[in-house]
Amino acid sequence: MSRMVRQYVRQFGQKLVHRRGADTIKEPDGLKIHLSATELVFLGVGRNLGAGLYIVLGAVAKYVAGPAIVICFSVAGLSSLLSRLCYVEFDARVPRSSSAYVCSYVMMGQLWAFVVGWNIILLFLIAIACTARAWRYAFDSLIGDCISQKLEETVPLHAPYFLAQDADFFALGLVLLLAVLLALGVPESAWVYRVFTGINLLVLSFIIVSGFINGDLHNWKLTEQDYPLATAVFSYSLGPPGAGGFVPFDFEGVVQGAATCFYAFVGFAAIAARERGDLKPQRSISLISLLMCFLAYFAVSAALTLMVPYYQIHHHSPLPEAFLHVGWGPARYVVAVGVLCALTSSLLGDMFPMSQLIRAMAEDGLLFRGLARVYGHTKIPVVAIMSSGSLAGIMALLFEFSHIANLMAVASLLAYSMVSFSVLVLRYQPGQNLSKSEKTEEETEMELVPVGSPLDSVPEAGTSNILKSLWFPTSTTPTRKSGQIVYRCAFLLVLLLSILSLVLAQWPRRVFSGDPVLTTVAVLLLLLITGVTAIIWRQPQSPRPLTFRVPALPVLPLVSIFVNLSLMMQMTSGTWILFGIWNAIGFAIYFGYGVRHSLEENNEPPASTSQTPD
Repeated sequence: MSRMVRQYVRQFGQKLVHRRGADTIKEPDGLKIHLSATELVFLGVGRNLGAGLYIVLGAVAKYVAGPAIVICFSVAGLSSLLSRLCYVEFDARVPRSSSAYVCSYVMMGQLWAFVVGWNIILLFLIAIACTARAWRYAFDSLIGDCISQKLEETVPLHAPYFLAQDADFFALGLVLLLAVLLALGVPESAWVYRVFTGINLLVLSFIIVSGFINGDLHNWKLTEQDYPLATAVFSYSLGPPGAGGFVPFDFEGVVQGAATCFYAFVGFAAIAARERGDLKPQRSISLISLLMCFLAYFAVSAALTLMVPYYQIHHHSPLPEAFLHVGWGPARYVVAVGVLCALTSSLLGDMFPMSQLIRAMAEDGLLFRGLARVYGHTKIPVVAIMSSGSLAGIMALLFEFSHIANLMAVASLLAYSMVSFSVLVLRYQPGQNLSKSEKTEEETEMELVPVGSPLDSVPEAGTSNILKSLWFPTSTTPTRKSGQIVYRCAFLLVLLLSILSLVLAQWPRRVFSGDPVLTTVAVLLLLLITGVTAIIWRQPQSPRPLTFRVPALPVLPLVSIFVNLSLMMQMTSGTWILFGIWNAIGFAIYFGYGVRHSLEENNEPPASTSQTPD
């Protein structure tokens, strides 16, 4: 009986870590938009410069960070840059891959890939919902908030705090409309996207130049005495004054603001999905896009906080209302048009890659197979587009922007941390045969875990030999044993970094002020982290040639993971509860359906479910 149980557990574990053969990856069919390198750069810019710029900017500056929002964007941009560098190497390991999900399936195994893919789906869903809400806010500001007043009067929710005050049927209709257009394969969508992105960049240039012209440095030096004057003049809701100055909410506000501002840098998932299909891997494309987006965020946030005192910034329509504040009333309409164009291009840039990811996971059997169904000669995943669009529309209908933006940041930070972890351990593994058709009988028998997995048994050796191998490896190239060492050390480092991030997030002042207990704990954690990192550094790296290799391994991926974890620790308990619910649903689908229906389990070639309408 016990032997049967062990055999069942072994087989079940084999399913969870089974890796997909790289030769099973196929180019996605259906609607394709072929873009040049320059167009890909502007795709990344247009995708990022959406709700993150026009809505998150105002909320964070008003309630969380004040003028120090420029620092928040710098920290969030650094985190995104480190994650992006790791993603480029991860993507380069798998030919013809088009997403972090596919790379994870080939290199790390099925369960790892599902977690990555499931959280990227959440990222896209929230991005679409937030952008649709932001679109309504921008349009509403042009017509005197008529829509908001109507919604509050007719469909108030009176629901828990994490739901919106009113059901936004306008945002729901907008998402469904775009989903229908995409499902119909509207050929003009690529052309419209490029036009909208161009208009957005022109308007941003206007905002930056005019903002600095009308800016007042006094708004970065406000005191507590300035707040009562603003209260007497302005009738709408003001934000908290804080302590005044450039950093009114101290270091905690900067870190919390950086966590929320990471929302603005998650758009490279969309451009990454296009790079493979249109040209050879070029790490410069998305890195240039990231740099351009950071400069735009930095300049626009500086211009906004110079034009308007941070506690007077309009929450839902910060940039158009800022021009009204400085007496440039007509300019607010120009800015509002740019906002609408930016948000529309951002919506288009999110919906298609989300449907492609859902279709890929459904074709692999990890999600319900019906989601992979395509119709007609265009091979467009209509079911995936309409189902995901409907879910995103419902989220836009019920959830307030500010309540789910942090949820999106947590999902993206987790997915990017998993990519950084993958890069860290894979560089130290022995050569892997990525072809499913060329696996030997011996490899098939050993397929319980990926090569070098920590679950493999360690060959018998004396304690002294094991300790010696930690610092003096027996080979100059990765071996099974050195790979196991790196896996174990990497998992231990993630645990230590998580504890350190939690300590710094909960008690930052006590740690840096010299509290004997907390400071000792932080120092001990740093010493352990340094020692374990040194052990990984001593292990041999794989000589396999790649189009890009992350520099300064193992330090850079670990810094990326630590920065991401530190930002994640700034989230509220409500955000973590919603995140836990989403992943509980995902694991229920995976263990209840995906494990039994995956193509790798059934030994079936991946293929689309196609149907032609009568």
